[in-house]
Amino acid sequence: MANILQFFMAPDDEVAFFRHLERHVLEVYPRRVPPDWVPFRATPDNIPRLPEEDLYLVASEIGPAMVDKVKRGPDKGFWRIDEVRSPVIFIERSRRNEEGELLSGKMWVELEVTSQTGRRDAAPDKFRRLYMEVEEFVKKTFRRGDPKDFFVGNRAARLFKEGLVLRDSAFRGGTVVPHK
Repeated sequence: MANILQFFMAPDDEVAFFRHLERHVLEVYPRRVPPDWVPFRATPDNIPRLPEEDLYLVASEIGPAMVDKVKRGPDKGFWRIDEVRSPVIFIERSRRNEEGELLSGKMWVELEVTSQTGRRDAAPDKFRRLYMEVEEFVKKTFRRGDPKDFFVGNRAARLFKEGLVLRDSAFRGGTVVPHK
């Protein structure tokens, strides 16, 4: 089963998050990788270059991203990253909807051997430690939300006090309230 962490990040929270990631060698890839994609490091300076919604952070020092070419459908010709066999962290960014509400994002990674995904070996210990450090950063610096499955960045919590609605991005998702 994947490790999943749901969060709300305002742009300032995202800068702090990427400042924390800067100490690791993590390369950014979009969900569907164009053949001419040139990866770049996950740093605060590169936030404007990030894909709008979903992205992968590849721990390239630990191992390469395993990719397959998409052969059918609208993404034909693009590359798809195999998130089970590759040392990657998948991130769905927080974004605003049409009503101006901040939608939740999430971060997940597959670390365990599971029959559902076909993973035969557990993730390398170095990658496991890297992800646990990133997860620990979010859990320590972000506030808990209500429902408790969510973590709310400090700036997003301040914006909530000013009237911003925090909404779960799931279908018909409810609202989330940060704890004090």
